[in-house]
Amino acid sequence: MLTFFLFAPAVGALLVLFLSREQEQHARYVALFFSLLAFAASILVFVSFDPSVEGYQFVDQFDWIAPEVAGFKVQYMVGVDGLSAPLVLLLGMLSVVSVLISFNVDKRPKEYFAWLLLLETAVAGVFLSLDLVQFFLFWELELLPMFMLISIWGTGRARYSAMKFLIYTLAGSALMLVGFLVLGFEVGSFEIARIAEATLDEPLVPLALLFWAILLAFLVKLPVFPFHTWLPDAHTDAPTAVSVMLAGVLLKMGGYGILRIVLPIFPDQAHDFRYLLAGIAGFSVVYGAVITLQQKDLKRLVAYSSVSHMGYVLLGISALGALGLSGAALQMFTHGTITGLLFVMVGLVYDRTHTRQISEMSGLMHNMPVIGTVMLIAGLASLGVPGMSGFVAEMTTFLGSFEMHPVATIAAISGVVFAAGYILWTVQRVFHGPADEKWAHLPDANQWWERTAMIILVVAILAVGIYPSLLTESIESGIAPIARIFEASA
Repeated sequence: MLTFFLFAPAVGALLVLFLSREQEQHARYVALFFSLLAFAASILVFVSFDPSVEGYQFVDQFDWIAPEVAGFKVQYMVGVDGLSAPLVLLLGMLSVVSVLISFNVDKRPKEYFAWLLLLETAVAGVFLSLDLVQFFLFWELELLPMFMLISIWGTGRARYSAMKFLIYTLAGSALMLVGFLVLGFEVGSFEIARIAEATLDEPLVPLALLFWAILLAFLVKLPVFPFHTWLPDAHTDAPTAVSVMLAGVLLKMGGYGILRIVLPIFPDQAHDFRYLLAGIAGFSVVYGAVITLQQKDLKRLVAYSSVSHMGYVLLGISALGALGLSGAALQMFTHGTITGLLFVMVGLVYDRTHTRQISEMSGLMHNMPVIGTVMLIAGLASLGVPGMSGFVAEMTTFLGSFEMHPVATIAAISGVVFAAGYILWTVQRVFHGPADEKWAHLPDANQWWERTAMIILVVAILAVGIYPSLLTESIESGIAPIARIFEASA
């Protein structure tokens, strides 16, 4: 089942490339079919997952590189637990949304949809891999489709932004690879669970250095201050679908890596540096929010808000307790749906107005009531209004982190106030006020693929906000083994 979910999009990418030039406009339907197949598989995985059973489920495993060939064993090993199952569902959902909002792409559609499907496979490999070498290969594979999608189909300084994204990620990946190799050769295995269970007394490199080498790669991807500067550029110049994938699932690779790899393998180092991580988290929330208030570009505003909101993930992680870690994992899912919807709406506005400058827009609600209403829903969810998923995740994180990090938590709570300011102010300036004759001709969201993409994400946001147990039971089962490590050492 997991192998099907992992490689179905890649098969779709190959089929898209084999379409003739006369058939290339059918690429969108082929991509939609395979993304729907993967989404159906992700739903089946999530629904079939049993949170009462601890450990990995639906495991597929075989030796990929035998020890007699390379001197060490590398496995193809995929599985899900309560931590990764919601992210698999999130990936399947956002991939369908990304294909839907790309239906109007007419520039080299075959290549575009092929890269988009390959991106889904790469991210899926990160969330499913239980072997460090396999994890690293999929982590690196994600760079290629992202670079191509931004540099070819992006706008503005697309090549600059794509290269900046590539350099930042590669720099972090180099450090991560060194750490993975040291761990693998020290333990004699690259299986994540075996390394976490092993005793690392005197490795070749001090454990504190290994901890930071691997952690920095994940902090760059998350991202948090001061490793965040690639994100606004990448978002601003990327196509709408790529921004949805970037904010929705690619940033989650950083938080997932910390929870899956760093905390179980380096619990003592995580405990030693917890106050530093909390300080970085609190500062990132406030800094990102303050910078967001100053943005004049609608897409850049949403991008900087992601820097602020991903600080909540690091704050929950730094608490090292079951509630804080659950809040961090829940925030990853809810941020993916909320910010994904925000970027969808920004993309729809840009497609119609051909501008992202907030000062040039006003009164759009008169001509685009559906887009305006859904934008307001996404904004309210982002600032954490009760009844929507953002509230559940943020409240869980704050409750879990306050006892250990009261100052950082209070700073992070102030980010909610800032969020209310920049979200409501933006909605008021762009959508409300007197009607502007300049925008009288603008159509609303009148295409079926646009409305379907919006409905999928709105339903996800409201469903989790109204009934959080849809996610929390799964997440708690995945977080429990990690939390026990720190409870035992307390």
